[in-house]
Amino acid sequence: MLFSVILSFIIGYVAIVFEHPLKLDKTVPALIMAALCWAFVSLGHLEVFDHHGHEAALDNILLHHIGKTAEILIFLIGAMTIVELIDLHGGFGAITDRIKTTKKSTMLWMVMPLAFFLSATLDNLACTIVVVSLLRKLVPVKEERIYFISLGVIAANAGGAWSPIGDVTTTMLWIGNRISVSGLVLALLLPSIACAIIPTAVMAAMPYMKGNITPADTSDIHSGEKNPKIKGADTMLIAGLAGLVFVPIFKTVTHLPPYVGMMLSLGVVWLISEYLHPDEEFEDKQKYSAHHALSRIEMSSILFFLGILMAVASLESLNVLKDLAEAMNGVFPSDKQYLPGVVGLDLVVAILGLGSALIDNVPLVAAAMGMYSTEEYVMDHKLWHFLAYSAGTGGSMLIIGSAAGVAAMGMEKIDFMWYMKKIAWLALLGFFAGAIVFLIMHPIVEPYLIDAASHAAPTGGGH
Repeated sequence: MLFSVILSFIIGYVAIVFEHPLKLDKTVPALIMAALCWAFVSLGHLEVFDHHGHEAALDNILLHHIGKTAEILIFLIGAMTIVELIDLHGGFGAITDRIKTTKKSTMLWMVMPLAFFLSATLDNLACTIVVVSLLRKLVPVKEERIYFISLGVIAANAGGAWSPIGDVTTTMLWIGNRISVSGLVLALLLPSIACAIIPTAVMAAMPYMKGNITPADTSDIHSGEKNPKIKGADTMLIAGLAGLVFVPIFKTVTHLPPYVGMMLSLGVVWLISEYLHPDEEFEDKQKYSAHHALSRIEMSSILFFLGILMAVASLESLNVLKDLAEAMNGVFPSDKQYLPGVVGLDLVVAILGLGSALIDNVPLVAAAMGMYSTEEYVMDHKLWHFLAYSAGTGGSMLIIGSAAGVAAMGMEKIDFMWYMKKIAWLALLGFFAGAIVFLIMHPIVEPYLIDAASHAAPTGGGH
């Protein structure tokens, strides 16, 4: 039955990859794949394990994973609703009106730092949703826009890698006392910048980035606001972005999961939207309501998330991912030197990073945290920083390799094969560029990392 679970995952994954040739929405194989994986687990009475590696009841494991998945889905729905509310009120016009360039390469260099630093402040998922919404205004033609959005995904993942709240995996390592905030920033800021800049520079030199952005078609479905200045536009922009920025602050202060803060932010932004148009007739007021914003969210994207995350969870529960990581550790012994400054442990972590393009990086990082003891690999050890970088940026190589990529794929219907042909090699260049920078600079910053770890709070920022 274990073979059936793995085979179901592989077939479902292939169906997602070839959704366009099959003329099949990717949500369908994702949902079927998840259901079949768990069905075979149950029918085969297979042993399942919790995230500590202890055997547990199937019902409890399912509840745990559907709970973790629901956290992401609630966060996603909340962020998308806030962004749609800003969009309905024309709030993004305050930003897009200030961007006057129509040159593609210049726009590319504006998108990269925006996504990079926004991701570090929010997280790569919320950042991508905002960047996609902005680019719909700035680059009206989808065939051109998806290049900018794809670069935004790479930059968002790179930006999230050096921030303890920028990516789920860095948050896991931070709360798990593997990294300190100062140590993470010191070790990964420059490698993350290299990971974002190299693909941007190469893409800017490509033929398709020559010339100007095609002007908007008046029939464009994303042209949103008919009125150039809607009442409350600036208020909604400030409230919406403040609500998104508040989420990681709320998490840091309360130690509650991000979706709780997103619920609070959505509630407050919704409240503000209700009273921005007190004088309008009911029909006009409804155009700017949260109900309308919710109707603009594509639920198929949410269900796709549900399917693929629950399918990966089945492999995690069977310890398939942990066994794979341990097998790689056996092939590349930790203490063996392969290249100057590169030992077997570095290769294993790099392979895990590349694997995060195929398999969700959260269970991969969880498996690595279970494999390596904190007694041998203390806080701010090279292992944990390189793992944070590799897992955070490796997922950019495939469109479904990261939460940012999946969000972009769902919102813009980006084709898996198109991304793999046009963008994957750029993400790979960025990944290795950042990895090389990390390996070169680590011996230089290591004394400062040891000092940062010695001054870090015992809890590492969490419980």
